[in-house]
Amino acid sequence: MNVVLRIKRYNPETDSSPHFEDFKVDVQPTDRLLDALMFVKRHLDGSLSFRKSCAHGICGSDAMTINGSERLACKTLVRDVADEEDAVITIEPLQALPVQRDLMVDYTRFFEFYRVVKPYLFPAQHVDKGEHLQTLEERKKFDDVTKCILCASCQSACPVIREGTDFIGPAAIVQAARFVFDSRDRGIGARLDVLDAANGVWPCENHLECTRVCPRGIKVTKAINLTKREIKTFKEGGHQNV
Repeated sequence: MNVVLRIKRYNPETDSSPHFEDFKVDVQPTDRLLDALMFVKRHLDGSLSFRKSCAHGICGSDAMTINGSERLACKTLVRDVADEEDAVITIEPLQALPVQRDLMVDYTRFFEFYRVVKPYLFPAQHVDKGEHLQTLEERKKFDDVTKCILCASCQSACPVIREGTDFIGPAAIVQAARFVFDSRDRGIGARLDVLDAANGVWPCENHLECTRVCPRGIKVTKAINLTKREIKTFKEGGHQNV
């Protein structure tokens, strides 16, 4: 079948503003959209710019906006977004992140927010030998958020961020939650200056867009709300990870 890839283009060296360009390609319904983009780059326009790496939904580098929704190009089949001959598939960069060129966005601020939540372990106790073991129930408390691949799809879909606020965003909070709910960690106090700030967890309005677009199926909004509750418990003198 033939489809039209309507790609948003922007070269800061030559363009005054973004514009759309159409490419007609012959594909199979089971082809990945990433394959179609690679065909364009290899055979139709070598200047087309986008990121890719593993091509298996693990690295998160090919996140983009496809027919208005954040997706990974490597996990999106043609049949997922086109169901008829000559269907138009609109492809744009992630929203709310500065565009560098075509479908490539600047992740600088995104990773600044990631770093400020201190996404590493503050050991609750010293273990002289072997491992600090956890029960299955303890592990389950943060198992879901460990699946995050930092693709920024949730950041792009967040209505609060798209309003131009300084909200650190769902991805950063998910990374914090991975440790906040880890029984081996004692770092919630060290993260309060970020998580409990005006642009920390509290701007989240439960739109659920982050959860809807997450390619790893993480219950992002739930993690944010549980983190809010844990902050309140901690500030009231309760015990972390209970």
